[in-house]
Amino acid sequence: MLETFGYLASVGTSLLFSLSSIAFTAAGRKVSSPVVNRVRLVLAFGFVAALHTVAYGAPLPFDAAPERFVFLGLSGIIGFVLGDAFLFQAYVMIGPRLALLVMSLAPILTVLLAWVFLHERLLPVDLLGIAITLTGVVMVVSERRGTHETIFARPGSRAYLIGLGCALGGAVGQAVGLIFSKQGLAGDFPALSGNVIRLGAAMVVIWLITLAAGRAGETVRRLRAHKGTMRLLVLGALLGPVTGVSLSLFSVQLIPAGVASTLQSLMPVFMIPVAFMFYGERPTRVGIVGTVLALAGISILFLW
Repeated sequence: MLETFGYLASVGTSLLFSLSSIAFTAAGRKVSSPVVNRVRLVLAFGFVAALHTVAYGAPLPFDAAPERFVFLGLSGIIGFVLGDAFLFQAYVMIGPRLALLVMSLAPILTVLLAWVFLHERLLPVDLLGIAITLTGVVMVVSERRGTHETIFARPGSRAYLIGLGCALGGAVGQAVGLIFSKQGLAGDFPALSGNVIRLGAAMVVIWLITLAAGRAGETVRRLRAHKGTMRLLVLGALLGPVTGVSLSLFSVQLIPAGVASTLQSLMPVFMIPVAFMFYGERPTRVGIVGTVLALAGISILFLW
């Protein structure tokens, strides 16, 4: 029964990240992606710290063992700061379609890392479900939609190779961050406590970098120039880093890391109905077939 909640939490993570991406994309067009990344962590940490205070009487789990702070703090820095920085740069250089295609390697990397470091063993039926799900996701991501991608780096160019490397860095960051999270959450440590540690560590590091680079003033000026952006950032933070990440951590406690990572990589599939509702973009046959395959893979993971 608990495993079922873990599966549902992972799928819910993908759905919430899909919705939060709409808000963050709209905000990024106004104030830039780096500003969005800095501010979303401040907002998310504030929300989660408040929830943690209501639930446990303190903004942080001060009584937690030091090793939990180490594992979860590293997870936040690797995932939110390094991994997201690589992914956002890949979006700019090679476009979201190709970047997400490379990011589809994250579940495979997670399975390998969990096997080496956590000694997790997946059943053949689990591996089959992961393979079918990832095939569907790759089909959805790899379909071409128009000629807008000509604005990105030319295949074979130096910028193109750097963009691919950045996308791979994002996949590695996601996989490694998930492994550290699972280590830090061992022993039924509350997912909410894990999230506030991850967000706190990431927020401190990213703002130290911002201050060292002299970009704090620029961040404030851009927010003041686009006051309506704050509503988008609040919505995106609540959907993604607050609720979505909390569900992600909850799920990784209950099911194998490789399975959790696979179900959390369904964002491109959920983006099909989201893109239709928000942008009027009709799904293609390839997208529909990929979605059906992904759902079939999910069904295998749920039922066996």
